Amino acid sequence: MILDRLETLPVGKFHYKLLLVTGLGWLFDSMDTGLIAFILPVLAKEWLLTPGQMGLIGSIGLIGMALGAVISGTIADHIGRKQVFTITVLLYSIATGLCALAWDYTSLLVFRFLVGFGLGGELPVAATLVSEYAPAHVRGRFIVLLESFWAIGWLAAACIAYFLIPVYGWRSAFIIGALPALYVFLIRLHMPESVRYLLSKGRIAEAQHIVIELEKKMHVPVTPFANEKEEMLEGPSGSFMTLWRKPFIVRTIMLWLVWFGIIYSYYGIFMWLPSLVFQQGFTVVKTFEYVLVMTLAQLPGYYCAAWLVDRIGRKYTLSAFLLCSGIASYFFGHASAAVTLMIWGAIMSFFNLGAWGVLYTYTPEMYPTSIRALGSGWAAGFGRFGGMAAPILVGVMLSRGFSIGSVFYMFAFVFIAVSAIVLGLGIESKQKNLESLS
Repeated sequence: MILDRLETLPVGKFHYKLLLVTGLGWLFDSMDTGLIAFILPVLAKEWLLTPGQMGLIGSIGLIGMALGAVISGTIADHIGRKQVFTITVLLYSIATGLCALAWDYTSLLVFRFLVGFGLGGELPVAATLVSEYAPAHVRGRFIVLLESFWAIGWLAAACIAYFLIPVYGWRSAFIIGALPALYVFLIRLHMPESVRYLLSKGRIAEAQHIVIELEKKMHVPVTPFANEKEEMLEGPSGSFMTLWRKPFIVRTIMLWLVWFGIIYSYYGIFMWLPSLVFQQGFTVVKTFEYVLVMTLAQLPGYYCAAWLVDRIGRKYTLSAFLLCSGIASYFFGHASAAVTLMIWGAIMSFFNLGAWGVLYTYTPEMYPTSIRALGSGWAAGFGRFGGMAAPILVGVMLSRGFSIGSVFYMFAFVFIAVSAIVLGLGIESKQKNLESLS
């Protein structure tokens, strides 16, 4: 009864406010991740870093993200989505500010690890919260739109890098990245706890109160609830081994492989993107300009995915976007002129970030409420191992004389492989109630 009333609420101001509040967290996360990519070329010159050291700066954050995703996802199924979301936003904000105070290579590595821990914990929890509130017929669109804030964050990072770093230095960028700490107060005021989480914990009265308040705000006729103990959501125990039992084992294998592949390729490409363009002979300022144009292409990629995901479904949209990402990355790595470099980079951004949006939609839908954050956190956490390996491997390949074209052969192969995995192992969850997918 409670979930029926939640699902039948008209899409309105509450849903868009929730999207905005969680989306801002996503934007700030992205801005922080983008800042380190833009700072690396400048930092390498100032601190005389080797390609291997540059790769480790990119990878150490991914180690933190892996641990953050797993630990936060597990905790969120026990203490709630809202509280974990708030803590992780605060952690990465403070750690980003500490990066501005880094006095040497080692101290920066420590602070980047803490940034990654907060960042990795926030993303799957935010996606889980929005998926548990968005009605089934628009859930896919809402999660992809949530992910689209990532592109806006990258644009913010590119603008900070373009306008501030050449004038005020790289430390100023990290100082700005610490501002989201103030955003925590907005979260506390405007974000409710997940109704599905409350029901899974037997907190029926709290769930009823939230639904009644939402009905009042949306001018929906309100009727009192009976004392419905049967409303408690039953589900499998929230343990890691549950992910490896039927019916979840195939879903877990599929998600882990896809998360690994997409993060491996994304961070391998985009962490090195300013540096790779710089190696093509452009100045630092020109590098920012080219990357800014390529980043702009992410937004229409998200909006296209948002339109397709509730029409042709998650499985086919994700598989198609991953395949096109592989094709575009091959041609990007073999571009010989500035114009073709920018065109293929824009196409690669379009499909790659659209695929990310669909994956964040797809992952929470594969698990019931009692293990939803746990399953999402472990999938994202395992994927971060790909993100750890890729920046280091690219640095090693370049230092050993491999061409940029060879690097992108590798990324193209990974994209195509995970596209086939989705097509072969994925199930369709388009416009289905979350409880019916368990």
